[in-house]
Amino acid sequence: MTLTIYIPRDAAALALGAEKVAKSVAQEIARRGLDARIVRNGSRGMFWLEPLVEVEIGGKRIGYGPVKAKDVSALFDAGLAEGGGHPLCLGEVESLPFLKEQTRLTFARCGITDPLSLQDYEAHGGLKGLRRAVGMASGDIVKDVTDSGLRGRGGAGFPTGIKWKTVLDASGDRKYIVCNADEGDSGTFADRMIMEGDPFVLIEGMAIAGLATGATKGFVYTRSEYPHAIAAMTEAVEIARGAGILGASVLGSGKAFDMEIRTGAGAYVCGEETALLNSLEGKRGVVRAKPPLPAHKGLFDCPTVINNVISLASVPIIMDKGAAFYRDFGMGRSRGTIPLQIAGNVKHGGLYETAFGLSLGDIVDKIGGGTATGRPVKAVQVGGPLGAYFPRALFDTPFDYEAFAAKDGLIGHAGIVVFDDTADMLKQARFAMEFCAVESCGKCTPCRIGSTRGVETADKIAQGIEPEKNRVLLADLCNTMKFGSLCALGGFTPYPVMSAMTHFPEDFSPAPLIKAAE
Repeated sequence: MTLTIYIPRDAAALALGAEKVAKSVAQEIARRGLDARIVRNGSRGMFWLEPLVEVEIGGKRIGYGPVKAKDVSALFDAGLAEGGGHPLCLGEVESLPFLKEQTRLTFARCGITDPLSLQDYEAHGGLKGLRRAVGMASGDIVKDVTDSGLRGRGGAGFPTGIKWKTVLDASGDRKYIVCNADEGDSGTFADRMIMEGDPFVLIEGMAIAGLATGATKGFVYTRSEYPHAIAAMTEAVEIARGAGILGASVLGSGKAFDMEIRTGAGAYVCGEETALLNSLEGKRGVVRAKPPLPAHKGLFDCPTVINNVISLASVPIIMDKGAAFYRDFGMGRSRGTIPLQIAGNVKHGGLYETAFGLSLGDIVDKIGGGTATGRPVKAVQVGGPLGAYFPRALFDTPFDYEAFAAKDGLIGHAGIVVFDDTADMLKQARFAMEFCAVESCGKCTPCRIGSTRGVETADKIAQGIEPEKNRVLLADLCNTMKFGSLCALGGFTPYPVMSAMTHFPEDFSPAPLIKAAE
């Protein structure tokens, strides 16, 4: 019987040496004359164990990690082909607490299947949602998505069903589905993991969105910094088109939907939906004023659905299992599951999919394992570079859109970055303003000028120049940016700045400058 060995092709695993490990494994298989094959799967999301090598024994996957190329020969000597013992042996991968305690719906196949095997995808439940959708009326598909409670996973948390209904009801000769895969937030990687590890689920979700709204064309807009995701998605689209999943008649239904992959240059502001549309049209990536909304007048002035990767990748299981199944997970108005992306100074960094409702403290301490340095946690930034900093005093906050908003925070794309007690929060506040100044499209004054003045003001505070006066000025700048900016880049930059000032005032009170004697 042919032995199957799984070695990730995910970018995080590759960065840690997975390609060298795969080459060494292939050489050992040839040298020992073994009947074995290597499958390049996606990542399981346990980055501290990458490269994670798995061997299928009796229907179970035995893991070894983190594996380096120099370890491979010894692993085979220890009986890797039989799941033999070795210091790197982790036992059955599915039994590891980090995986066992998750609720994997959107990421159910990630790390398990061959990402570019359509047969593997179908064998693990793929295409069931689309097969059901092709036999439904558009309005019924939209109703299922609405009833599921799915909200935008890109950051805004807007109800997906309402957006789809708006496009369905809009008049237009042509409609589009645009997937915002311009994942630029620090500490986020869920979109990339889906595109590299389970690309067909995104294709299936986009096809369902097309059937639901009457759109016949879709675009995935991603960033040039994601070459592996671009390659995987491009190949997967070709495979799907060849199998009749995309094209003039989706699964033989007579309904058309096709899609393309487009690459942006990496401007952070192109993650904002209207700047993304401009870039997709070949224009400069600057924010458009609203109204009109993209659902009425979007790509090429046509009605357009713009959804994040995770939003669209969540749709197939909703269509397969039903709205009630998905809605049963979560709390309040935050329904379903959310892929937490845990990063920064943390012991167990990676992706953890769970239902909404876990406390921030449980996420950081129990799942993340605390800081990698072993020092106390000082702050956690949730929601990317525009997210608020939460001190330990707020760690009882449940992971829920409304709960975070009530604490002047935001979930964003569910990126969670951990800082220990050596972090200087004044420097972090300055970084937020500097980031905004660098990434601003320049269209609106509060963002373009406010962020630049914010950097200067933070520097004055750090230098001890009239700190009280400049703290007031910094807060005033934040207020102007929050309510006067055209988009979320300028509007949300005040969140990290104000939260740092509010929760860590001691870092904003440096010793005053001592004047030199005359």
